[in-house]
Amino acid sequence: MGKLTGKTAVVTGGNSGIGLATAKLFAQEGAQVFITGRRQEALNAAVKEIGHAATGIQGDVSNLGDLARLAEGLTAKGVVLDIIFANAGSGTFAPIADVSEEHYHKIFDTNVKGVVFTVQKLLPLMKDGGSIILNSSITESKGMDSFSMYSGAKAAVRNFARGWAADLKPRRIRVNAVSPGVVITPGYSAIGMNDDQIKEYAAASAAKTPSGRTGEPEEIAKAVLFLASDESSFVNAENLVVDGGFSLV
Repeated sequence: MGKLTGKTAVVTGGNSGIGLATAKLFAQEGAQVFITGRRQEALNAAVKEIGHAATGIQGDVSNLGDLARLAEGLTAKGVVLDIIFANAGSGTFAPIADVSEEHYHKIFDTNVKGVVFTVQKLLPLMKDGGSIILNSSITESKGMDSFSMYSGAKAAVRNFARGWAADLKPRRIRVNAVSPGVVITPGYSAIGMNDDQIKEYAAASAAKTPSGRTGEPEEIAKAVLFLASDESSFVNAENLVVDGGFSLV
């Protein structure tokens, strides 16, 4: 028996990085997993990698029509959810002097709007006593050059866990956030960093981290599994920081 045997989960942005690692772990622990992603080809590859317990549903969390389609598709299948991992997010660099309206919307539509309406649209499908996990970031409490929009968005996500835990108290649905530190994923290439820049950033981050290295997606997945499972039954409105100590020293 796995920690999630008999449970059903949705993982947004489950086609790569932390989302994919989490979806794989959920499946290994016995869950039926529905993953979302914007690119159908990547989604198909992720489903194949996860195995028979996974189903892919293409969509962009910043698009309310796609989220409505996700909820309608799950409803049509008779799906009842135990777990939502609102993971999908992205960030790009810009100092405040260079922030455009387009940049603002790109960051906040995915990281804030996407989280809000993912949870809202899927709540009617969720069992009382379920678990919602939101993917925040250590940037929610730490200033970083040219990353203020992303930091602000992730601070909002962290605080959604507080407010929604209170909102959902009558349904006994727990809402927690996880805040990863530096974890090298394909997302770094997606924001325009080349291989050398990524290696340089990883090395600099590792030097500032008490653990002496950057994290792995699978390590964040284990933290999300804890928050999704009954092992965290008395953990609510919390923010679990998984960063090797980077934000604490």
